[in-house]
Amino acid sequence: MIDLQNVKKIYENGTRALAGVSLHIDDGEFVFLVGPSGSGKSTIIKVLTAELPMTAGTALVNGFRLEKIKQSSIPFMRRTLGVIFQDFRLIEKKTVFENVAFAMRVIGASEAEIKKRVPYVLELVGLENKGRRLPNELSGGEQQRVAIARALVNNPNMIIADEPTGNLDPARSYEIMMLLEQINALGTTVMVVTHEKELVNRFTKRVVAIDEGKIVSDGMDGYYTYE
Repeated sequence: MIDLQNVKKIYENGTRALAGVSLHIDDGEFVFLVGPSGSGKSTIIKVLTAELPMTAGTALVNGFRLEKIKQSSIPFMRRTLGVIFQDFRLIEKKTVFENVAFAMRVIGASEAEIKKRVPYVLELVGLENKGRRLPNELSGGEQQRVAIARALVNNPNMIIADEPTGNLDPARSYEIMMLLEQINALGTTVMVVTHEKELVNRFTKRVVAIDEGKIVSDGMDGYYTYE
């Protein structure tokens, strides 16, 4: 569960990235966060993952109070989140299996756990026969599926997908969104950050729009239109 109350972020150069954002996302929701370039979308992600401290306000992320979180607790908070990036960020010299297993090894999972969990997650994302492939042997859509598997493998409460379809063609983009919808149906909270209006409009989901660091609309009635 995510709960932001009057969150503000002013960078050292004086840029006001967030101007009092309040946002509540319940467990199990699927939410699109939309807005033009420079609207504050990336800053919200960095606040949620504790990459950036807030200037003011309060933030609750899966039981962790970010305004007073200790550095030693941040890794535990981040384990409740699976983050997917536009550029995949796969390790080129590791196989698909090893890329996904790496996320488990980082948190000290046993080899027995890895051998059980990784095949399950690869099957979930439709890559059960690609475990021995290297990333450069896969299509862009398949590479993004590996990234999703990696984000899922430690069973996070929530997936945050930051422009997950930015490098994909429309057909592959739709497939990735369908996959995220299926993951949400299994109980994982999903937040997709995107500027792709057409893609958002194909799904009947909650749409939160941000502009100039403020929430300007929030609802199920379509995509906030901006120039």
